[in-house]
Amino acid sequence: MKKVLLLLLIPFFCGCANKSGAEKTQNKRNNIISVRGETKEIPIDDVLIGSIARLFLMDNYLIIVDHTSSDKLIHIFTKNDFSYLTSIADVGQGPGEITVMGHIGINEACRKFYVSDHGKQKIFSYDIDSVLINPYYMPEVKTEMNMIQFPDKYEYMSDTLSVAILIEPTSVSTFNQSLAKWNINSGIFEPMKYQHPDIEKKRINFAASIKHNMYVECYHYYDLMTICSLEGDLKYNIYGPAWNKKVTNRILYYNGVRFCGDKIVASYSGGANFTDEKYPTKFEVFDIDGNYLCTLETGYKIVDFCYDEDYDRIIMNLNDEIQFAYLDLKDVKL
Repeated sequence: MKKVLLLLLIPFFCGCANKSGAEKTQNKRNNIISVRGETKEIPIDDVLIGSIARLFLMDNYLIIVDHTSSDKLIHIFTKNDFSYLTSIADVGQGPGEITVMGHIGINEACRKFYVSDHGKQKIFSYDIDSVLINPYYMPEVKTEMNMIQFPDKYEYMSDTLSVAILIEPTSVSTFNQSLAKWNINSGIFEPMKYQHPDIEKKRINFAASIKHNMYVECYHYYDLMTICSLEGDLKYNIYGPAWNKKVTNRILYYNGVRFCGDKIVASYSGGANFTDEKYPTKFEVFDIDGNYLCTLETGYKIVDFCYDEDYDRIIMNLNDEIQFAYLDLKDVKL
């Protein structure tokens, strides 16, 4: 009787495990759409910007951070026609200057943006309206950082909640990286609950969305994308065609990821790291549950990108024959 009962229960439990659908393997991603012809150059003639630039959007403005500049580090443009407005944040040790430029957090509600300086171990607060009208504007200190735990990139949601990549140095040249909730006022980090059991060394990029109540975690050296709720509960693990548990940094897979409306868009390489092949030229597009939809092949080497919801377009920084460009998603049949 016990054997009969056990045989009856095995299919039940197996059915429950499969029904969850949390593990998704995508062996093929071959719906490839060439969008090189739809990728439009953004001419920037008023200011010289280095190749290692990061893009941020705030209200009607495009903020470009030039990490290699020896002068101004932050350049501000209108996002509708990309006309140049001003440049701020001199390199240096003095008041109002930045020593080691880090991430920019966007506080839309208060019309402020926060600039991390990893040299001074401070995050400075800039008022966008004051920056645009006052050439002598001085930022305020938003919060202090420390050398034991500090945020790298983060999605600011409120003063008590950001989702951040937490950096914990383990030596002069090594560190651990993980995703955590972060209170910018108190400085307290709360590590996210879910950690993939097969990932020994994390190197990630991510996107977080209050609207969808979720975050997406993409791995540099694993063909893996993890989707969780903002509470840190696993929704889906998405395994790509090259998924392997082996620890190596010889291949770069995901570089960046953004929520684009009701889609998840990630820049994906699959090329040899430490060479020019590491630069992604394509975007993998998924629905909100991580189901693969298509691949947008730009034909250009992508350094960074952001999503402009108002115009439904992706803005890119490229390491190619053109430096900045945008792609109207309304012109692409996703």
